[in-house]
Amino acid sequence: MSRRVVRQSKFRHVFGQAAKADQAYEDIRVSKVTWDSAFCAVNPKFLAIIVEAGGGGAFIVLPLAKTGRVDKNYPLVTGHTGPVLDIDWCPHNDNVIASASDDTTVMVWQIPDYTPVRNITEPVITLEGHSKRVGILSWHPTARNVLLSAGGDNVIIIWNVGTGEVLLSLDDIHPDVIHSVCWNSNGSLLATTCKDKTLRIIDPRKSQVVAERFAAHEGMRPMRAVFTRLGHIFTTGFTRMSQRELGLWDPNNFEEPVALQEMDTSNGVLLPFYDPDSSIVYLCGKGDSSIRYFEITEEPPFVHYLNTFSSKEPQRGMGFMPKRGLDVSKCEIARFYKLHERKCEPIIMTVPRKSDLFQDDLYPDTPGPEPALEADEWLSGQDAEPVLISLKEGYVPPKHRELRVTKRNILDVRPPASPRCSQSASEAPLSQQHTLETLLEEIKALRERVQAQEERITALENMLCELVDGTD
Repeated sequence: MSRRVVRQSKFRHVFGQAAKADQAYEDIRVSKVTWDSAFCAVNPKFLAIIVEAGGGGAFIVLPLAKTGRVDKNYPLVTGHTGPVLDIDWCPHNDNVIASASDDTTVMVWQIPDYTPVRNITEPVITLEGHSKRVGILSWHPTARNVLLSAGGDNVIIIWNVGTGEVLLSLDDIHPDVIHSVCWNSNGSLLATTCKDKTLRIIDPRKSQVVAERFAAHEGMRPMRAVFTRLGHIFTTGFTRMSQRELGLWDPNNFEEPVALQEMDTSNGVLLPFYDPDSSIVYLCGKGDSSIRYFEITEEPPFVHYLNTFSSKEPQRGMGFMPKRGLDVSKCEIARFYKLHERKCEPIIMTVPRKSDLFQDDLYPDTPGPEPALEADEWLSGQDAEPVLISLKEGYVPPKHRELRVTKRNILDVRPPASPRCSQSASEAPLSQQHTLETLLEEIKALRERVQAQEERITALENMLCELVDGTD
């Protein structure tokens, strides 16, 4: 008798579970815009969801702990004059989020740790450069303040958010609408899919296509692509007969797929969410009521089906929590935020383990919130892998960090003089004087903020004393 050998994998028994009803976010009017983005973005501090809004576009930002019914007057982030199509949290600052809109602009917002009293209407900076609607956003994984946007004008723009400048504009690579853009792990390459059915690997700093594959999926419907840990490209698309299909490709040999699998005949675009730490890819179809997940390995058949999480309600969109926002004490390896018509429901993926100890095989060091490079360093050709952190003690998000935008004076083209220690402030070059002024302003602003906080603490202490006296 031949025994069937079962493939060894610690992720074979991963199971999904919807959070309890009181852990969901109720009464949210999720946007009805027909656009194939996730409509939801999440980080260890906040949950952001694109919502229905009259007279322009808006999204709501909720602290993760604020579960339950959301007040219908809860403040929104409003400022776009057209519907918001995509949102993305900055990986290096949990209080900064970018939004892209039908109104051709990208806005970057600073979200306070406290709940605002009224709508947030003033972005830190508005980035204007696209001539048609902007539907795709993606922050650089390792360089500070570098943001990519792609629009209906078939142009990809890479911005330095810290100065408001365009670093790079890739405007003659895509002849048609761009469907998806993804950075590789160190941000040196981009994988893009386009309506012309071509999958491209692009070196953005050289503005050139390194490799391309026409009709990675033969169907006309939109295709998606993400980089895997080993540098392969995982794609989702459609066959000529409109069946959904997934593929794995080696950019060094685009002729034949590493793996190609047909899935089903549903017509919703599959959004792939890839976790490089476990090498699991989760497929969430818009309009589906399930999440399928696969493990990508180095042995045939390379893409191994693990399981499907099914529920009754179809999903309008999906948020994917970064690894540092998960509960390592419960062996949680992924958490999704599933958008319904009127609510958002967390879905937790867990590896069943009996031990309460930290499972270091499930949680290798993962990218933390510190950038590895500055924008100028990356633009000059430097590459660096993400700065990793350990999750052994659990992750605590840092306190509020402010995004400062310093717009360069385009009229002053003189190179900055090298500072000499012996110079007095009045003799210092203009650029140095500007720095001194900026520092003094910052110190003054911080002092005012500290004073306001101290006054607030004193007021709260007085209220506490009155309450204590009253109970006596």
